[in-house]
Amino acid sequence: MPIIETAPFGLTLWAVLGYLLGSIPFGMVLAKLMGLGNLRDIGSGNIGATNVLRTGSKKAAALTLLLDGGKGAVAVLMARCVAGEDAAQLAGLMAFLGHCYPVWLGFKGGKGVATFLGLLLALAWPVGIACCLTWLATAAVSRISSLSALVAACASTLWMLVLGFSSAACLSLALTGIILWRHRENLTRLRSGTEPKIGSKKS
Repeated sequence: MPIIETAPFGLTLWAVLGYLLGSIPFGMVLAKLMGLGNLRDIGSGNIGATNVLRTGSKKAAALTLLLDGGKGAVAVLMARCVAGEDAAQLAGLMAFLGHCYPVWLGFKGGKGVATFLGLLLALAWPVGIACCLTWLATAAVSRISSLSALVAACASTLWMLVLGFSSAACLSLALTGIILWRHRENLTRLRSGTEPKIGSKKS
């Protein structure tokens, strides 16, 4: 845990700002602007980049990935610049929760992987890079996005400790727990061998 230095009002403000930033559903916005349809009616119905890819638009999927990751990074960097490390971690957590549970969509959002990686890159860039490489290595072998996300998330706390960012280990544990919960249906399909591979159009 970081040392708490920011006043309660300041922490509350950054929590709200982080949540609001994280709750912007970029995948749905891009799909609508680019005429790709309603993501709720496509593939898994998820608002993240993996499901956007199922529309057939690699450009939209890449933009969604960057923007969903970017909102986590921006929340962390803004809070760190204005307040401090405690506010940065809180803003990052709330941006992640905003993506997963956006008020605008009835608290039914994405699974948070891109936002998770984005906030890690801003919070502790060596850890963020290590987690991105972990995702890429797992994806190269398995071709399964959800498995790659789960492995990267579970490795994040270990990377925090190994690379000298122990003050953020509690945050990474919390984020990992939420990612595991958000992927509970994927875990069931992984066990049964029915989880779709990257780029497949899930029916």
